[in-house]
Amino acid sequence: MNYKIIGYTLGWVLKIEALCMLLPLICAVCYDEEQCFYVILTCIGIAFAVGALLSYKAPKNKAMYAKEGFVTVALSWIVMSIFGAFPFVFSGYIKDFADAVFETVSGFTTTGASILTDVEALPKSLIFWRSFTHWIGGMGVLVFLMAIVQLSGSDNIFLMKAESPGPNVSKLAPKVKSTAKILYLIYIFFTVSEIVFLLAGKMDLFSALTLSFGTAGTGGFAILNSGLANYTSYQQIVITVFMIIFGVDFSFYYLIMMRKFKDAFKLEEPRAYLAIIIVSVTLITVNVAPMFQSFGEAIKHSAFQVGSIITTTGYSTVDFDKWPAFSKTLIVILMLCGACAGSTGGGMKVSRIMLLLKSIVKEIKIAAHPRSAVKVKMNGRFVEHETMRAVNVYFASYMVIAFLSVLIISIDNFDFTTNFTAVVSAISNIGPGLAKVGPACNFSIYSPLSTTVLIFDMLIGRLEIFPILVLFSTSTWKK
Repeated sequence: MNYKIIGYTLGWVLKIEALCMLLPLICAVCYDEEQCFYVILTCIGIAFAVGALLSYKAPKNKAMYAKEGFVTVALSWIVMSIFGAFPFVFSGYIKDFADAVFETVSGFTTTGASILTDVEALPKSLIFWRSFTHWIGGMGVLVFLMAIVQLSGSDNIFLMKAESPGPNVSKLAPKVKSTAKILYLIYIFFTVSEIVFLLAGKMDLFSALTLSFGTAGTGGFAILNSGLANYTSYQQIVITVFMIIFGVDFSFYYLIMMRKFKDAFKLEEPRAYLAIIIVSVTLITVNVAPMFQSFGEAIKHSAFQVGSIITTTGYSTVDFDKWPAFSKTLIVILMLCGACAGSTGGGMKVSRIMLLLKSIVKEIKIAAHPRSAVKVKMNGRFVEHETMRAVNVYFASYMVIAFLSVLIISIDNFDFTTNFTAVVSAISNIGPGLAKVGPACNFSIYSPLSTTVLIFDMLIGRLEIFPILVLFSTSTWKK
């Protein structure tokens, strides 16, 4: 284990986090929030000082392999969340440190679950930081670091594999650094585009920035207690469209940029993703239409909630917990499904669901014809055995962790719907669940033990299980 390169990388992560805190610091100046200004300035100083201490000297041995990659990513997200919670604690707006860490982890992992009962009571600078954590976590801080800093001695992909979502991560360009730059350029382009469209719809700059951060990272922290219910239809439609855009694999956009249109439209996952959205919107619209004044309104809210849930953004324009059982069941299915691999969305990912279904079809064919050689194909290519094994193990691990989490938090004695959807929401990085954790409620009802379990689930979900589990393996720490 190369501890020095891990510490060096953690130092850079903290320095980047300190740099990111400059934006809420500017926000504090703009809104004349003197207390928050000094609190955030102190947090910047602490994060930068510790980061500088860890990274003051680059190690001679910069080798980073799979083990170091997993450990570095897991520790980076944990450390980043702890330091990111300081502004909430030092300002006194979230007094319990565990709750502050929950809120920050929810931000960075783009979950959007909250323990706050009155969001509007927060100063603007803290609301800004809370929303900006979504944008930072959406693409990943280490992907950003790889775009600007040479972290290891060789051009490896282990950090990107550990932080990026999906069953299989590949480079868009020959070098990892170039790939990271491409990803962030696409990310910034769509974020700025959404801000421009919202401003064109007469939304104020603060709301346009914070809501775009949440949409881009598919996070879902609202800045009003009413969620997004009070925004105009135009603004809601813009957010709906961009939620769906950010749920698409970014390699699709890269292929479009490179004018490789045939290769882009050969990708099966984006097509399946859009098909799931269209079918879900249609079914839910028909089911909930009697609850709205017009069919057009039913379509608008159905499209918004489907886009919000499948991309795991978690914004809400209505309390969908009051919808019929059919629609709520479909929403839970979309929670588990998630967006595309290689997007900023969470969940199991559409590609994994597709591979699991194709694997079932394969086994049925083999059962009927034992001597036949049947292989799973995706995007016109045969899927490697290692990828299929990883998908199956991921699915099994997901289920085991989910049910163990539900069992533990059931100690708080809430109903099964509340506990099950809270855990699914946390692991899939969505935010709202159903019943007592529905879109009109929050997660403040849970005990410190359950809060800790849900923090663990959010990190597990964002980093796709194994980087966190690797920390608990004794073999990881052996030389």
